[in-house]
Amino acid sequence: METQNKMLVWGASGHALVVADIIRLGGQYEIVGFIDDAGQDEHPGFSGAIIFRDRGALDRQFACGVRRLIMGFGDCAIRLRLADFARGRGFDFVKAIHPHSSIAADTSIGPGTVVAAGAVISSGARVGQHVIININAGVHHECIIEDGVHVAPGAIIGSRVSLGRGALVGIGAVVKNRIRIGAGAIIGAGAVVVEDVPDNVVAYGVPARVVQAKQKSA
Repeated sequence: METQNKMLVWGASGHALVVADIIRLGGQYEIVGFIDDAGQDEHPGFSGAIIFRDRGALDRQFACGVRRLIMGFGDCAIRLRLADFARGRGFDFVKAIHPHSSIAADTSIGPGTVVAAGAVISSGARVGQHVIININAGVHHECIIEDGVHVAPGAIIGSRVSLGRGALVGIGAVVKNRIRIGAGAIIGAGAVVVEDVPDNVVAYGVPARVVQAKQKSA
């Protein structure tokens, strides 16, 4: 039988601690464990729940009625890939929305997305699945944030910006209004983006310039 309020977090890093805190503040779900592929032994002690050291825990917990999951790590490409893997195992994804964030009533937010403390998402924004809008980040009106994007702490996204699938906007970066940042692109910390950025490149500086093609994730 499905256990409605029980869920897993995939990841056991610092970001997983942040996600777990948001989930617990929401009061809707109980975290039964964290998944980390590093070893084979299960042990307690991470943020008050057990760490399952193999992916087989997904199937075991599913058999026990756990149907809900959220990703708890920052790598955008891997987050999307493993979310697809878990979805194929039958899992649904929960949102983690911090009570001290500010989200306009007409904003849409996809499953699996994390919105951290102090984040602001303005009117008309569309935020996809498995996105991270991190601490004190700002997403202005009518932005399109595609699946798997990470807007890092303190980053400011101007109005009508489009962030492509799996893009990363680094800590404290600023993106000018009506800019398109391509899928898989990385914007460095503190950058100021004033023109469009292609897919799968690294750009940084003031103003931001493309400096290299991004290496693919394993």
